[in-house]
Amino acid sequence: MDKGFLIEQLVGRVRESARAALDASEAAAVEAREGATPAEKREDARAALELGSLGRAQERRAQRALGEIDALTGFAPGPCPPGARIVVGAIVEIEDGDTAEGRTFFLAPVGAGVTLTGPGGDGLLSVVTPSSPIGRAVLGHKTGDVVDVTVDGEVREWTITWVA
Repeated sequence: MDKGFLIEQLVGRVRESARAALDASEAAAVEAREGATPAEKREDARAALELGSLGRAQERRAQRALGEIDALTGFAPGPCPPGARIVVGAIVEIEDGDTAEGRTFFLAPVGAGVTLTGPGGDGLLSVVTPSSPIGRAVLGHKTGDVVDVTVDGEVREWTITWVA
């Protein structure tokens, strides 16, 4: 699978998140500045403070997203040879030992929670990071290994069925 395609998609999604955060920050600043008459602002200074706080939080969110884009710039993971241990940049397929349900994810340095599609719309992959419970559980393991992952407070056994 073309991991460059996945990285491009991830950068696009993170860029969309940054743009949305910047737009929300700007909207909050405009509302705090222009949303009420001076008399209303004096009467309800708390609303202006809340809008300012919201704007700053959105600005931090945007800056974090831009930092994630920087982290993805130049990130070019190659294929994982058969039998190789899982590293950041791997595409991993796991199977739940109890339900036999499979799941495929892309282990990336940033972008947790984003869902990507394979080339040509082939399948869905969740992005997980090394700091996530799933990422921590699979790092360093290889195809055929069984890992324990806590999901919603319940420990599950997952078998690593494929790594690329």
